[in-house]
Amino acid sequence: MGTGGTACSWTCSPPTWWIEPDRVAGDYDPAAMVTLRMFAGAREASGTASDEFDAATVDAVIAEARARYGAAFSAVMDNSRVWLNGEEAPGETPVVAGDEVAVLPPVSGG
Repeated sequence: MGTGGTACSWTCSPPTWWIEPDRVAGDYDPAAMVTLRMFAGAREASGTASDEFDAATVDAVIAEARARYGAAFSAVMDNSRVWLNGEEAPGETPVVAGDEVAVLPPVSGG
């Protein structure tokens, strides 16, 4: 039993302000708008260089983009790299407002 006769205290779960001390209550939304930047073939398939998505992970951003832009974009995504804020990131990586997800398709050169 916790302090003050309650069944649960800090030993059960800390308050939310402790879990994310750098976030101000009311200012943080884990599924806030994230910018998706598209380059080369991804930009051509989507018809835009960037867009905004309301998603919680890198994979969720890409899934929403595939649904929004259709088969041509999905085909480009099959061979593309995805970066989060300038670094490669696994799909399950969480995203927050202000993050930038970039689609980098392979390019041919010569």
